[in-house]
Amino acid sequence: MMRAALTAALLFQILACDSISAAEMAVQACFSPQGKCSGHILREIDQAKKELLVAVYAFTNDDLARALVQAKKRGVVVQVVVDREFDASNAKSKGKFFDAEKIPLRRVSGGKAKSQERDSGLMHQKFAVIDRRIVLTGSYNWTHSADNLNDENLLLFRDAGPLAEEYRKAFSQLWERKP
Repeated sequence: MMRAALTAALLFQILACDSISAAEMAVQACFSPQGKCSGHILREIDQAKKELLVAVYAFTNDDLARALVQAKKRGVVVQVVVDREFDASNAKSKGKFFDAEKIPLRRVSGGKAKSQERDSGLMHQKFAVIDRRIVLTGSYNWTHSADNLNDENLLLFRDAGPLAEEYRKAFSQLWERKP
């Protein structure tokens, strides 16, 4: 009951945005650790036809990393953005794996504070856009811990054209950011 109320409240907030309309959008929620959200992500990756854009702070999940490689082999355009410091400091991060597999990857820091000359903070996004119509977002990092240990959430928005476009713009800004 509480999950349904939470999902409804979030959907109401999204629908209240002027630039996003959701006439036919379908929303599904997943909660870890009991929900094993990686299974939902794997299903969406496996069904991707043209484009997979992933921006996550932490990426350590072997199955999700291999699924992106398989998508690229099927001809799907795959691009990944991760946090630069997490990737450099965590031996389980998939950055080197993506480099070896020729998956386009950007390692970036958080945005630039107006009062500072250099980037600060974390690239703490957690979202993916698939085929310009599916958005995956929430607190869920693409890690073993997110699936098995942490309390996390993942929202899947299908037929989310305008919402997906907003996330594609955010991804593009991250992608263009200088490392």
